[in-house]
Amino acid sequence: MKLPAFFIAHGSPVLALEDNEYTRFLERLGADLGALRGVVVFSAHWDSPEQLMTVDGQHETLHDFYGFPDEIYSLTYPAPGDPALSARISELFKNNNLPHQPVLGRGLDHGVWVILKKMFPQADIPVVALSVDSLRSPAEQYNIGRMLAPLREEGILVIGSGGLVHNLRLLRQDDQPEQWALDFDAWIAARLEAWDLPELFAYQKKAPHAREAVPSYGREHFVPLFYVMGTADEGRRAQRMIQAYQYGTLSLNCWMVD
Repeated sequence: MKLPAFFIAHGSPVLALEDNEYTRFLERLGADLGALRGVVVFSAHWDSPEQLMTVDGQHETLHDFYGFPDEIYSLTYPAPGDPALSARISELFKNNNLPHQPVLGRGLDHGVWVILKKMFPQADIPVVALSVDSLRSPAEQYNIGRMLAPLREEGILVIGSGGLVHNLRLLRQDDQPEQWALDFDAWIAARLEAWDLPELFAYQKKAPHAREAVPSYGREHFVPLFYVMGTADEGRRAQRMIQAYQYGTLSLNCWMVD
């Protein structure tokens, strides 16, 4: 059975402590997915010009943020790795002539563990984390995702973790979304549902309020979308599962592609 793939917004790290509509959705999604062989996550918080991947047998938890409640620094997500799955990913990359490097001992950043802690709280499913390269072209990012499409038929869940609207400099005190954020998300949604790659690949020039929604310092949060879309190039179907906002300028959305 071929699994769908997902783009999932990880929002602020405090999401790991919260109980709200979005976190309850993630809990239901994890339960609905059933038994999995493993999870592969392209994380916005691992941005590198080289394609990197974890090869650990056991992961530590990275608290790669500061200024948050003390409670969050005590949270851990001791998920196992899967060296055999890492080797399978390496094989797929080699078959497509993509240079890549194994990384041992990095740990799971919060782009990975915040959402997985909600989806799979037992931390008993093997996880392999993959880097993104925010400076690659969208077409290149998409094609890297295509290389991993076979994993979806092997019991492996592929996730792109980031945020379509991610502006930390314009945060509000409440969660009421800014109109420009709504407009940008609506533009992206229409083109995702149509699988309009030329428009999506040119989003920085064509989407309304792209500069506010995806500032240059936050582009790495948008690009996991292209990686995960690539895994669904054969079916080219996209469905928005939920849409919410955090602090007005962080969109909390989940897109399923298959």
